[in-house]
Amino acid sequence: MPEVRTARFEDAATIAEIHVKSWKSTYKDLIAEKDLSNTTVEHRIALWETVLKKPVNGQIAYVIENDDHEPVGFVSGGKERTKNYGYDGEIYAIYLLEEYHGKGYGKQLLRAFTEGMLEAGYQSLLVWVLTNNPSSRFYIKYGADPVEAEKVTIGQGTYEETAYGWRNLLDLLGKLN
Repeated sequence: MPEVRTARFEDAATIAEIHVKSWKSTYKDLIAEKDLSNTTVEHRIALWETVLKKPVNGQIAYVIENDDHEPVGFVSGGKERTKNYGYDGEIYAIYLLEEYHGKGYGKQLLRAFTEGMLEAGYQSLLVWVLTNNPSSRFYIKYGADPVEAEKVTIGQGTYEETAYGWRNLLDLLGKLN
């Protein structure tokens, strides 16, 4: 049975590997190769060591482990960064190794994160997804509404992202239970 737990500093390298591996598998058909290859495990290790050592913006992070107690996915978020759309919380990153898609791991990860955000006093949640990313269906399945689309630069390329949001985290939690 997969288990979700709070991410620890010692998880930084594993999270970085999951981040890069799932980033490349998720976006291989959505982002140009030259823009994809800018993301390295070394850069991500530095990022995750910083995030897990001294979280900012009320950031929380969880990992999900497979039956062998190996992390295979993670989620991280905190205060909504744009302050433009009337949401107080945001998922900054949620990634799951491809071989664990469609097995309930993402739902478990989102449920634990939603519970953590509620405990931290958040009321609502926003997540940005590349507009052409089929994983947006995952958020819609659990009641997220499209909020706004805007252009984002990744590497040398410009891509469109769409924000999806839940106005009420208790409603979201009800859909995840």
